[in-house]
Amino acid sequence: QVQLVESGGGLVQPGGSLRLSCVISGSTVSTYAMSWYRQAPGKEREFAARISTSGRTIYADSVKGRFTISRDNAKNSVYLQMNSLEFEDTAVYYCGAGRFDLPPAYWGQGTRVTVSS
Repeated sequence: QVQLVESGGGLVQPGGSLRLSCVISGSTVSTYAMSWYRQAPGKEREFAARISTSGRTIYADSVKGRFTISRDNAKNSVYLQMNSLEFEDTAVYYCGAGRFDLPPAYWGQGTRVTVSS
């Protein structure tokens, strides 16, 4: 059974940084394209970033240039480095695993990020 566990969320001031982590168990991260989605209060879940098995990355326009997705296959993990955080980045962030051309087939439980002064 594939399980994903996110960590690294928390409270940060505008302009600050956070690094989210996602560890996969029950499979190997190298098998999947890995994604980060987020869901702000009162809004639908939205795509943030994805990395392919070969390292190709894509980003939502709202995070491009501020967020960086990366993977460490040896640690069975994927990361999201978030810089220059804005109030609008407040959300629960979810890690997903699946194909690069489809929404994730597997999801974690999410980690909450709050940007507040």
